[in-house]
This record gives sequence, C-alpha cells and structure tokens, in this order.
Amino acid sequence: MTARVARRGTWSAARDFLASEAAGGIVLIGAAVLAMLAANLGATADAYAGFLHGKTGPVLSPALGAMTVHLWINDGLMALFFLLVGAEIKRELVDGRLADPRKRRLPFVAAAAGMAVPAILYLLIAGAVPGLARGWAIPAATDIAFAIGILALLGSRIPVSLKVFLTAVAIVDDMGAVAIIALFYTQAIDWAALAAAAGVLAAMWALNRRGVRGLWPYLAGFALLWFLMLVSGVHATVAGVLAAATVPVTRSPGAPDDAASPLHRLEHALQPAVAYAIVPLFAFANAGVSLAGLGWGTLTQPLVAGIALALFLGKQAGIVGAVAIAERTGFAPRPGASWRQMYGVALLAGIGFTMSLFIGGLAFPDDPTLADDVKLGVLAGSILSALAGVAVLLTCPKKVR
Repeated sequence: MTARVARRGTWSAARDFLASEAAGGIVLIGAAVLAMLAANLGATADAYAGFLHGKTGPVLSPALGAMTVHLWINDGLMALFFLLVGAEIKRELVDGRLADPRKRRLPFVAAAAGMAVPAILYLLIAGAVPGLARGWAIPAATDIAFAIGILALLGSRIPVSLKVFLTAVAIVDDMGAVAIIALFYTQAIDWAALAAAAGVLAAMWALNRRGVRGLWPYLAGFALLWFLMLVSGVHATVAGVLAAATVPVTRSPGAPDDAASPLHRLEHALQPAVAYAIVPLFAFANAGVSLAGLGWGTLTQPLVAGIALALFLGKQAGIVGAVAIAERTGFAPRPGASWRQMYGVALLAGIGFTMSLFIGGLAFPDDPTLADDVKLGVLAGSILSALAGVAVLLTCPKKVR
C-alpha cells in the first residue's frame, strides 16, 4: 500500500500527457516539414508517393482493396491514436478536469462553439460549390499536440490555467470529431459485421463488470473490434474510442491518478508511441503536398480558402465568443488569465492539422486534386493561427493580476 501511495504522488497521467504532447508536438512539426520537403524535391517526390501508395496486401475490406502503407497508417496505426484519445476522454470525464460538472461547462461550451462557427464559415465560403459541402467538418478540429507544443515553447509566460483550459477544450473537441466521423463519414454498412462488433463491445463491457483488470483481454477485444469495424464500413479508428470506454478506471480524488488503474496504465503505455511515432508518421504520410505551380489563385479557391479562413477566423470567434458569453451570463467563469492571453490561446486552437487532415481524407477520398487542396487549406490555416497566436501571446505580460 505504501508503495502504491508513493507512486500516486509522482506518476500522473495528466502531467505526463501535457509533457508528452508538448514534446510530441515539436516532433510533429518536424515530420510535417519532412513531408513537404519529400513531396517537393524532385529526387524524392516520386519515391515519396510510391512508398505511401505501394500495395502491401492483404485485402482486409473489399471496399478499401489491397492495403497500402498509407492505409496501414491512416486506418491501422491511427486506431491506436484514437484508443489513446478514448482513454484521455474517459479519464477526464471520470477522474479528471471534466469530472466535476461545474468544470465541464466552459470547455464544453467553448469546444462546441469552436467547432460550430468554423463549420458554418466553411459552408458560407465553399458550401455552394457542388461537392464541397462534404468538407464542412475539416476546420472543426483542433490539434492538441501542435497547440500544446507551441505553449510549451512559450514557457512560463502562459498560465497553467490556460494550458489546462486548452487541453480540456481540445479533448472535448476530439469527442465531437469522433462523433462526426462515426455519423457522417461512413461507407455502405455491412450490418452483419457491425452486429458482430456490437457483440465484441458487449463482451468487453462484461469483462469490465466482472472486475477483469488485466489489459490484455481488452487489447485483444480492441484488435477484433478494429477488424470488424473496418469490414463494417464504419471507420475503423472509431473502434479505439469505443474500446477505451470499456477499460476499467480507478478514481483517485486528491491524487494525480492511480498506478493500479487499468485505464491509466493503458495511457502511460500508449502515450510515448503515439506522440513520438504514430502521429508523426501520420503527419509524414498526409502533410506532403506539391507546391509546384502554387499561386495566389490557388489560395483563393473555395476549398482552400474555406478551410484556411474557417480555421483561422472561425476558431477564434467561436471560442472567444463562447467564453465572453459564459462569463457575462454567469454560466462559467473565465480561467485565470487576461483577455489577451485568452485570445492568443483561441488563435492556437485554430491549428487543425492532424484531425483536420484525417477528416479531409475521409471527406474527399477519391479525388487527388481536392485532397491536395485540403492539405493546402489546413496548412495555411494552421500556420496562420500558430503565427498569430504566438505573436499575441509574446506581447502578454508574464504575470496577470
């Protein structure tokens, strides 16, 4: 018991999450730069494309055909990313910052507005063009690794309260993104496979109810659930969030977390691999876009402009507006920070990158031209949000009354 209590005081899923996301965000930036170089240097461009789209087999889903390196990363490895996302969501709701209903108010309201306003702005800009309305969810997402990584580079200039607020908003944002993927970006449903997936999920819930605390039964169930989801037509990565919801968690009020909690053990096991390998691999596989022939006309095309402006303008308007209304009405207090700092963090929330690229791939899977436009829009909006957010935050005093 003594050893367990001692570990409680030093081992925190939340603290490790912030540290890992910060460092992982820096690695992610490097992976995105490498992808852009690989896609634009004449000697490597063809090799880059050939590597990603080379068929490795086997055919796991007739709808997808033979598996490629790109599919293994986006539909396979990213399922582990979503397993970690699901674990973070469950921890926050059961044993973290969102466990207290009063503390849920502001992150939920800010995240909802931060998703709705960009989606509406995108539809106003690009929705009238035939076929482009399907991309409405692309600018709705926030990339927590990028945003937290930039906050880490700014150091003590940023109050802890704002880091916690941005993390909570991004996690609620992830919840919304997962729901959007499940509801709006599914293929034709194989109901038999989906029924089998529901049976596996029920069995995993039964394991939880019977007090099974080892991780291997849940990981085996996750692997089977992933395959059945892939075959069913519902995007396979949703299996990660559903599987995480079945993993037992030990509540630890007054302590960072419990070293014996299965969910916390899962988080600690996944965090390094996801932050330093899986998400950077995804960035390398999805951020590369050729800039040959790129001009101002390209940036003003409806899809590119719609995504970029929705990320940059929509996110800041939604989050700042929601926080202002919540504070003015007494619904929820503003975190301990100045309005300038709050505005800077809202700008950083416009960094969509990982989730935006992921949803973009689902929205326009069969059109390479639109896929490149999505990448340009996401990169333009994310870079603009990052630069503006840093510029605002650098002008803020280090201490706020």
